Amino acid sequence: MDQIILFDWGGTLMVDFPESKGKMCDWEYVEAVDGAFDTLSQLSISNKIYIATNAEDSSVNDIAKAFERVNLDRFIDGYFCFENLGIRKGTREFIDRIVRKLDVPAHKVTMVGDSLENDILPAIEAGLNTYWLYPAKDRDCSVKTRKVNNLHEIVTCISSDQI
Repeated sequence: MDQIILFDWGGTLMVDFPESKGKMCDWEYVEAVDGAFDTLSQLSISNKIYIATNAEDSSVNDIAKAFERVNLDRFIDGYFCFENLGIRKGTREFIDRIVRKLDVPAHKVTMVGDSLENDILPAIEAGLNTYWLYPAKDRDCSVKTRKVNNLHEIVTCISSDQI
């Protein structure tokens, strides 16, 4: 295995429809983000893929069911959420608990997400490598993170960086 890659869930791998309420696994319609299937299928060949989500109302089983509905579950090695970590995402402690559970050095883990505040900053603070899905180019970012425009760029970037 090359490395461990943590992906955010809503907005990163699956479309987060603001008008939909409740658990995503129960939504009438769910959709993978463009490029999610190809990205995960390629990266999962030589990397462990985990989900790190802030979904407090969804259990690990609920999250897995949502991924199953869009055929992404086959690429996921595990899920980290409030249920199994006991803490909300968006803090360094959330990331630290994941790293401890994985029993690997932080620099061997990469975080991919669309939220600077909830995904990228806590991961940087914990010593992870980061890729920020950054479609809004007008936003400034003074922290050291790799900015990518879409999921299609992730495979090339991670392969070329050899973290």
